[in-house]
Amino acid sequence: MLSRLARSCVKRSSTGGLHHLRYNHNKVIGIDLGTTNSAVAVVENNQPKILENKDGNRTTPSVVAFTKKDQEILVGTPAKRQAAVNPQNTFFATKRLIGRKFTDEEVQKDLNNTAYKIIDHEANGDAWLETTNGRKLPPSQISGYILRNMKEIAQDHFRKEGSSEAEDISAVVTVPAYFNDSQRQATKAAAKIVGLNVLRVINEPTAAALAYGIDKRQKDGVIAVFDLGGGTFDISILDIEDGVFEVRATNGNTHLGGEDLDIILMKKIVESFESENENSSIDLWSDRLAIQRIREAAEKCKIELSHVTSTEINIPFISGDKHIKLTVTEEELDEMAKDLIERTVNPVKKCIRDAELKIKDIDEVILVGGMTRMPKIRKVVEELFGKKPNTVVNPDEAVALGASIQGAILSGQIQNVVLLDVTPLSLGIETYGGIFSPLIPRNSAVPIKKQTMFSTAVDGQTGVEIRVYQGERTLVRDNKMIGNFQLSGIPRALKGEPQIAVSFEIDADGIMNVSATDKTPREAVDEAENNTVSIQVSSETGLTDEEIQRMIAESSEHSKEDAERRQHFENASRADILCVDTENAVEQFGGLMEAQEKDEIMALVNSLKSKINDIRQDVKTYSIEEINAEVGVMQNLCLEAIKKVAVKQQQQEKK
Repeated sequence: MLSRLARSCVKRSSTGGLHHLRYNHNKVIGIDLGTTNSAVAVVENNQPKILENKDGNRTTPSVVAFTKKDQEILVGTPAKRQAAVNPQNTFFATKRLIGRKFTDEEVQKDLNNTAYKIIDHEANGDAWLETTNGRKLPPSQISGYILRNMKEIAQDHFRKEGSSEAEDISAVVTVPAYFNDSQRQATKAAAKIVGLNVLRVINEPTAAALAYGIDKRQKDGVIAVFDLGGGTFDISILDIEDGVFEVRATNGNTHLGGEDLDIILMKKIVESFESENENSSIDLWSDRLAIQRIREAAEKCKIELSHVTSTEINIPFISGDKHIKLTVTEEELDEMAKDLIERTVNPVKKCIRDAELKIKDIDEVILVGGMTRMPKIRKVVEELFGKKPNTVVNPDEAVALGASIQGAILSGQIQNVVLLDVTPLSLGIETYGGIFSPLIPRNSAVPIKKQTMFSTAVDGQTGVEIRVYQGERTLVRDNKMIGNFQLSGIPRALKGEPQIAVSFEIDADGIMNVSATDKTPREAVDEAENNTVSIQVSSETGLTDEEIQRMIAESSEHSKEDAERRQHFENASRADILCVDTENAVEQFGGLMEAQEKDEIMALVNSLKSKINDIRQDVKTYSIEEINAEVGVMQNLCLEAIKKVAVKQQQQEKK
């Protein structure tokens, strides 16, 4: 365990170092790897442009299908077209499963809402997919096939242009701003699977802001990007000034989007069928083919109601000679979507608060994601911000365009533009007494590196365990441990003397490395022998967006309580260290102490240690004054005993 010694940090340059990062690539494509649709773009003649696929479409469905005993792989529109006849081998919306465990609440909700099979990977408990032929795949592999398709679209474009860059392609890939470390690493793994060189992973709303602001620098100011897509929701607040795009704060939900509204519509359709066939034993939910057809009808209905006030759902022969036919109005859809839309409001308010702004400070609101075409959502956004949202940027294309702009920045095509992003949650370690010591506060700009000096908590300590946490609460038990490692070989010394430097580094992709170095001065020992250990937070250690939301909400709700508890814990820790020192003194000088004195001192030590344990376990709370009073009594007894010991030592020396 560590105790805090001193605080220092490695300062980041005002531009986050991004202006020094230039890659030797003439063309870098930008890819929006979406839940429902994906797109690819490139900057040519200083202008970003969407690249069309072979069907002449500017976006491609994020759907992958396996046919002919899994030997043929279809991606995009061909895969989506055959979904109704091959539902169990057609995989869509798998982005919502990336980096998640099978036992996650979100995954469990999806089990009955998809025609394909989601399984528990026996090796690590991740959510995987399985075809009817028994082929098992991670969700990242499905994303890999989609990324490969995006790469092929770019290659076809470069070949038509007669470019020699068709084979060696690098990319910037976007992810939801609230994707955790696990999900970001899984996305990079997806690209690696298909041999795509990913230079950078950036957040979707940040990319959209680049697409909006690159040609509008005269409109420098504060913008909010409201990004509600097929599977995820993000809200980001950015400052645009003189070519610097700085993210002030971000919030969101990685399991909220159009797919959820599809599921609500599916349930309405099934309920309509069941009410008309009350005496039937037909269970549509167990019929994967029927569920796929219902899902397609629900998606079609949702899209149509963005343009018309009512539409008809008509599914003939859904089961035997049974049909489904019902009319859904825009008002009915709005009512069904009410709870989903309300779930976007609190993240927006928190994001504005974290950015230390007020609603009136927002100069422009940008809508991104297909769901923002829904009239009700646009109305809610307008009411929330007090101004009409900007709809100039195509919500389906803005993210890919922004990613291509970031690619052009990295390759040097576009100069004097800098992108500064943020980390969504505080990061730190556990220190003595179970206290969370944050090193990087949430909404800190990345890339970033910070270092803090710690020391040992007890005498003679030769090793420490570094426990890394994410969260916003005072005590580590209220946060999420995302990794741990051991630093050993510390020279024996009095507590507080060893110097242990703990460094947190978050790269531009939002992936974290933590290291600890023993910098204790050694006599006649080469400085190079100082120990250093480190970890990269692995894909098994991420947080779900619900955990992030809960932690931030609890932090706000319990801020006063946490401050008081921190005082109690820090005071208890000081008392605990005094108890250890007293025990050591009694052990060292006990032979010269009177038995009654020694018993009284040890009784006080044991009483204090019991109370300290109660405080840490929340079994019982004692006031700071009560603990300090007992510490005072113990110190006075020790002082009197030490005086007597000193007299006895002098008498022995005279003899």
